[in-house]
Amino acid sequence: MTRVLPYLAAAWIFLVGCYGLATSRNLVRSVGCLAVCQSATYVLLLAIGYRDGGTAPVFSDLEPGARPVVDPVVQALALTDVVVGATVTALLLALVVQISKRHRTLDPDELSELRG
Repeated sequence: MTRVLPYLAAAWIFLVGCYGLATSRNLVRSVGCLAVCQSATYVLLLAIGYRDGGTAPVFSDLEPGARPVVDPVVQALALTDVVVGATVTALLLALVVQISKRHRTLDPDELSELRG
């Protein structure tokens, strides 16, 4: 059960973000819910890279196969995901600010000029 818990937590966080994204009538809240959806990937990546009793793989005194080590690639991917997530959130919030200045609303239903 303890190995399944992080995966269930990641799924729950993702579903909460998707629910907020589907029900939100405000662009700022939509960007926040999208950030919550992306935070589920952090939990998922860390759950994939975790090893019970694992140590950092940077020790030179470890003999191959002596002890389990934590996968450093997954940790690097999680760090990259955090940086990309912050960048995407900043870009989306900048777009929301421009939409607010130009159209004087944050409700997506009132943005008639965007309909094709």
